[in-house]
Amino acid sequence: IQALTGTHPDRLKEEQEREMTIDLGFAWWELPNGEEIGVVDVPGHRDFIENMLAGVGGISAVLFVIAADEGVMPQTEEHLAILDLLQIQAGVIALSKIDMVEDTDWLDLVEEEVRLKMKGTVLENAPMIRVSAKTGEGLEDIQKALIDVMEDIPPQIDHGRPRLPIDRVFKIAGFGTVVTGTLLDGSFQVGDEVHVMPGNTKGRIRGLQTHKNQVETAQPGSRTAINISGLDANEIERGQIVVHPGQVTETRRIDVHFRLLPDVAHPLEHDQDVKLFIGAAEVMARVRLIGTQIMKPGDESWLQLEPVEPIAVVKGDRYILRRPSPGETLGGGVILDPYPKWRYQRFDEDTLQRLQALTEGTPEDVIVEFLERSRIAQFAEIIQNTGLEIETALESANDLLASGDLLLFGDEEKITNNSKLASKTIWNRSAKDMISTVNVYHNENSLRKGMPREELKSKLKLDNKVFNLLFGWVTDNEMLMEKGPLVWVPGYEIKLSDEQQKKIDLLLAEFEREPFSPPTIKTCIEKVGEQVYQAMLELGLLITISSDVAFKPATYEKAVTDIKELIEKNGPVTLGQARDHWGTTRRYVQALLEYMDQQGITKRDGDTRVLR
Repeated sequence: IQALTGTHPDRLKEEQEREMTIDLGFAWWELPNGEEIGVVDVPGHRDFIENMLAGVGGISAVLFVIAADEGVMPQTEEHLAILDLLQIQAGVIALSKIDMVEDTDWLDLVEEEVRLKMKGTVLENAPMIRVSAKTGEGLEDIQKALIDVMEDIPPQIDHGRPRLPIDRVFKIAGFGTVVTGTLLDGSFQVGDEVHVMPGNTKGRIRGLQTHKNQVETAQPGSRTAINISGLDANEIERGQIVVHPGQVTETRRIDVHFRLLPDVAHPLEHDQDVKLFIGAAEVMARVRLIGTQIMKPGDESWLQLEPVEPIAVVKGDRYILRRPSPGETLGGGVILDPYPKWRYQRFDEDTLQRLQALTEGTPEDVIVEFLERSRIAQFAEIIQNTGLEIETALESANDLLASGDLLLFGDEEKITNNSKLASKTIWNRSAKDMISTVNVYHNENSLRKGMPREELKSKLKLDNKVFNLLFGWVTDNEMLMEKGPLVWVPGYEIKLSDEQQKKIDLLLAEFEREPFSPPTIKTCIEKVGEQVYQAMLELGLLITISSDVAFKPATYEKAVTDIKELIEKNGPVTLGQARDHWGTTRRYVQALLEYMDQQGITKRDGDTRVLR
């Protein structure tokens, strides 16, 4: 590092005496184009693996150093496994100390061994450079290779949610508390209020430095030192993060995807205690295996991790698990959901499907998967339940809306926290289920005009919110028709057999012969059967006036006209006057007048009827 940058990163007296890195060291390197690169020097010795883990969480690329005179060592393989688990894709392999090796055949053998170890890892295709820090041989090649690698790395995305995992805390006389780390996900500015998490420690940014240069704004991806006013250095420790207040929430449970390394000594068991390394943090955690009884070396699965202390993380963060004793790197993976609501049943099928979608899917897939389970949800619910970043979720939801894969309900023109959203695929599927249910009812009840809406709701077993929105959407788009309490498929008509139609014609003829003294309902049912009689009502051939009296609609309309004329001409009408006018019996007249009262045409005044 000193040969490359001019800065010796070992700060501790013990490190300098032993010529061995023990804790994290820091330097920076100015490229020929003027761009500055931050360098984190991590310990190589196996005894200090956990210090090494505190420094690799935020790096974009790796200079992987292997001594040519020693070749691949056990720590080499463990460091490589960690880089692979953290998916640090860019790197250069430095075969160092070549001045210590006189035999070029030996160097060729070491290179061959290194290439074999790199196969199938993130560094499989990394350039390998022979170099000597003592003589300077190969340093220019190292620099060129690193420049090429850095130019290919895409710039860090600014999500508007800055996070600085703290890897060093110290105090400067006259300035106060300073913390350092690699800035992720956003920018900090001088004057910003900040929150140090986990915990409730808050302060304000007094000053910012990047590579020892004072700046007003620190950009994502940069090695950053923050001078925080209002805080004492004793209140802060490595592993905490600096954020804007309210942008990250602490958690004591996370859903993760996990890969157990193939060369671990023992399987991973349910309820096992592990050390969790994430960012610069180290915390003990309990493992809950999801979907499997036990994990054998080389297996992949889902875990629910329960740290013994709160942690502050976000979806997509990568992590490492180690066995506490004897110390061993077990594996690692990625956070799928930083805020699961509860402990899962370990083999619940819905849970496994959800975790599968979160593991393999794009943000769009994650949103659709959640909506397929909930059918409809507010945008705020999607954020809460998927663990997606707000900006990512909003962008993905808008893309799904534009492509027609998402439905937005209500009068809103753009998505807000309260917007109700549904996956068009699952919504169409639910609509087809609703239409199919009505069709089945039609087939089983061919003499009914339609299916009662409440019966449809009961059959579909949907809650009120989902059913009402779905039903409204289906009827608005005329996939189902509705009138009163009945629902039917467009174009559906009651189907009568010739024999049934003949019975109806004969019965209606009786209604024609004695329009105001027709057959009673009981008689009608005896003549045509109850189902056919119900069909006559739904077809509008008859209307029910009372529990035992029905009339043809035309007869009832004539009765209404007659009663209005009688009252307007002669004043209030008695039941006897109406009976004499229609030439019928008290049963029919009383049923007619009471029905007209119910319909708001007339009202009773003593023994007479007047117009309402």
